Amino acid sequence: MNEINNSEINSILFDLSKKFILPMYRNLKETDVMRKKNNDLVTSVDLQVEKNLKNILCKLIPNSLFVGEEEFANTPNIINNYFEKKYCWTVDPIDGTTNFAQGKEKFAVMIALSFYDQILQSWIYKPLTEELYCAITGGGALLNDKPINIISSLSIDQTKGSISTKYWDNNYLNIMKSIKNNFGEVKSYGCIGFEYIDIVNNIRDFAVLSKLSSWDHMPGILLIREAGGFDSYFDKEKYNYSLKKKNLVVARDMNLGNEILKLIKE
Repeated sequence: MNEINNSEINSILFDLSKKFILPMYRNLKETDVMRKKNNDLVTSVDLQVEKNLKNILCKLIPNSLFVGEEEFANTPNIINNYFEKKYCWTVDPIDGTTNFAQGKEKFAVMIALSFYDQILQSWIYKPLTEELYCAITGGGALLNDKPINIISSLSIDQTKGSISTKYWDNNYLNIMKSIKNNFGEVKSYGCIGFEYIDIVNNIRDFAVLSKLSSWDHMPGILLIREAGGFDSYFDKEKYNYSLKKKNLVVARDMNLGNEILKLIKE
């Protein structure tokens, strides 16, 4: 299969944004905001965007499979699509749903294309600024078709990033609390896609993550890798969406990543 053209994805996301996302931004009605079975927020926009992306993307590659955050909420066995030797699309229709519902600016649309256990391409789109971040395995990372590269981070006490506060067992929860003061600033955006973007833009330095839903991390992980960044589970194995691990360190460079892993292990 030839690679998917970034301009085609950009056009798709631009059109869906203009049709469904931007008209509802800061314009949601109470009936547009709901709770899923796991109590996470979902809006009518999430559902509409995912439905349209599934229809469009699966036509781009005939017989391809699809894993969407909102479809997974009702049909969790679609996660088994990753174990088929077929192309598979992964979509987070609105990453940062709570931000979107509250009229905040940090939200994005995220897409990844994979085959079995390999991420091939990914895209993160910012509807408010019409910026598209793209990555292709072995082909680098781009912002609106311009190459982007991570530069080495500062000393750990000057770094900025986030540490997940939920989904840890008691042991790791205590460790996360104990290491927090080693960093310059620890603050979550409420939108992991934006955090990945700001790491490759050299604005943020790291993220220590727990719950690892594929739609939250596949697009950003490929972007980080292709821009020259670092990712590792606590056991020093690279992120793989087909594994059911629940911890991850992402950093601008290997030195910082290993320093964070060392803090966690101490």
